[in-house]
Formats: sequence, structure tokens, C-alpha cells
Amino acid sequence: MKKFNLTLAALMAFVLIAAKANAQTANYFIGKWDVLVKGLPQGDTHMLFNLTDSAGNTKGVLVDTTAAHKDIPMTKIEQAPDTITLYFSAQGYDVSLILKKKDDDHATGSLMGMFDAVADRVKK
Repeated sequence: MKKFNLTLAALMAFVLIAAKANAQTANYFIGKWDVLVKGLPQGDTHMLFNLTDSAGNTKGVLVDTTAAHKDIPMTKIEQAPDTITLYFSAQGYDVSLILKKKDDDHATGSLMGMFDAVADRVKK
């Protein structure tokens, strides 16, 4: 009986650890991200993205930091364990931004596969 209880406790611990690791991976990109896109025709540009979890689905906006404050919603979001692709419209063009997890608070990627991007999680 002692052996059974020990085995059951070990199994439960393993399940809890696996569930926590899976939850952290799925929600890695949730939050605010300051993305620096390098080499654009207008020069290097900062973009602020706010990604949220809505009933298990990732939603997001490109935050408008100008006086107009008209946030641009994501038209589509594709997510893999360590990668996210954000689709949105900017200046009349459909744009995609791919970000790959680098460490806990940083990601790298590209805008339209042409311009390098680095992202930093915005801490509150």
C-alpha cells in the first residue's frame, strides 16, 4: 500500500508539472510587447502590441500611440508553441509579423519576411 501511495503521488506531481509547462508555453505571448522593426523605409520603428487570451483564443491589437488612439485589431493570429504570427492592416497593406521565443521576456522575428524585428515584453 505504501508503494502504491508513493507511485500515485509521483504520478500526480508529474501531471501537475506537465500541465504547468504546457500552460506557460501556450500563454507565452500574452501581454504587451514592444517590437522594434529595423530597416523600414521610414527608419527603425517601434510598435506596441497588446495580446490577450479570450476564452482560449489569442486576440490582439497594435496599440496606436498617436493622439488619435485608434488601435488596429489583428485580423488573424496563428500560434505554435514558441512562435506567433500576427496579421494586421497598416497604411492600406496587409502585414504579417512573425515572432519566435528567445527567452522569458524577449523574442525575435521579421515583418513580412523582409525586416528584422526584436520584441521585448513590457513589464508593468
